[in-house]
Amino acid sequence: MPPHQTPDRPPSVPESSQASNRPSRAAASLGTRVSDGFAFSSGLAAAIGGSLSLVSSAVLDAPNAGSWAFLAASGTFIIYNVDRLRDIARDRSTSPLRTAFVLRNRRRLYTAVGAMAIAFVAILQAAPASIVFLCLAIGLVGLLHRRLKDVEALKTAYVSLAWVGACVGLPWLASGYKPAGPWVAGIFAASLAANLVASNLRDQEAGVEEKNAHSAMAARLWIARAMAVLAVGISLVAPNPLHLLVWIPVCEGFALAYFRPTERYGHLAVDGGLLIGAFATSIHLRWATGAGWAA
Repeated sequence: MPPHQTPDRPPSVPESSQASNRPSRAAASLGTRVSDGFAFSSGLAAAIGGSLSLVSSAVLDAPNAGSWAFLAASGTFIIYNVDRLRDIARDRSTSPLRTAFVLRNRRRLYTAVGAMAIAFVAILQAAPASIVFLCLAIGLVGLLHRRLKDVEALKTAYVSLAWVGACVGLPWLASGYKPAGPWVAGIFAASLAANLVASNLRDQEAGVEEKNAHSAMAARLWIARAMAVLAVGISLVAPNPLHLLVWIPVCEGFALAYFRPTERYGHLAVDGGLLIGAFATSIHLRWATGAGWAA
């Protein structure tokens, strides 16, 4: 090498490029904070409850759909936050990110739960007695959740039934016991069971010996996927327009196909699949009804 030449060096990153990356990193950080807040505050769970209730009301032709959706959404928000505020010590190991959020925002969550409870009671007092009794039964299950949730199979069963009661039972009672109610309940129950089995599959919640954890988690994941397939099957043989509910288990199944045992994936993808499926069903129902396809 001639003396006047120097060895090649990797080009340094210009300061202007570093500066241009700062807004993207800031946007990504903001997006993470927003998504975490939505999921960890139980806002996502409440949105799922409300959207599934609206879909049920639409296919069951239930009156006052907004009232039942609000009861489902607000009740979900109250029950989930009360459980997370009461069970911080145990949740530290199973859901550390969510627990850290709850600890940082404890006062805000208490205030939000109180405000939501006032609104819940205001709507409930105008509801028929059958709906009041169903809400009280679901609330009792929610209060007992802290003592029962250690048994995974039992947890999957009673939480699925509670969700079906809130999201299908309320509109079904309001509709005058439409015969389509059991079909909707079956589709939702299988979809929600798939979600709950997968939600327990984070490494800390597997509940199995470490040496058997991988195989046990794989088996349970296939059970969750099978439940989603079952929900798809029920949807496809259901009468018109109930087959349009197939979007709910399809979106849930898609999330399970790419499952990752992390907190954020469990909330945003596995739980989010139900919300996206409910939105897709609602859009399809509106389009199909406009085209004259829905009964």
